[in-house]
Amino acid sequence: QVQLVESGGGLVQPGGSLRLSCAASGSIFNTLLMGWYRQAPGKQRELVATIAQTGSTNYADSVKGRFTISRDNAKNTMYLQMNSLKPEDTAVYYCNYKVLHIVLNDYWGQGTQVTVSS
Repeated sequence: QVQLVESGGGLVQPGGSLRLSCAASGSIFNTLLMGWYRQAPGKQRELVATIAQTGSTNYADSVKGRFTISRDNAKNTMYLQMNSLKPEDTAVYYCNYKVLHIVLNDYWGQGTQVTVSS
């Protein structure tokens, strides 16, 4: 079993910064891909950024150059550094681990609310 817990969300002003954390526990040795997703009211969930076991990263065009995804394997924690935040970044942010346990399984955190407003 894998459990993910997001933290770090909150209210920030436009142009501000926020650092989200995703703490993982359980059997995550065979994680193939980690990522951050977000969902705003009335919109579909969208991929924000991913990081693979190799360290290779991928970003949505809307956040490229502003957000940075990283991980600390020793702490079993994934991060999303969010800079130059815009009101359109307001959403619930979810972390996701794709873990191979004979078959591939998706694990989701509960989400953390990010609100960007003046």
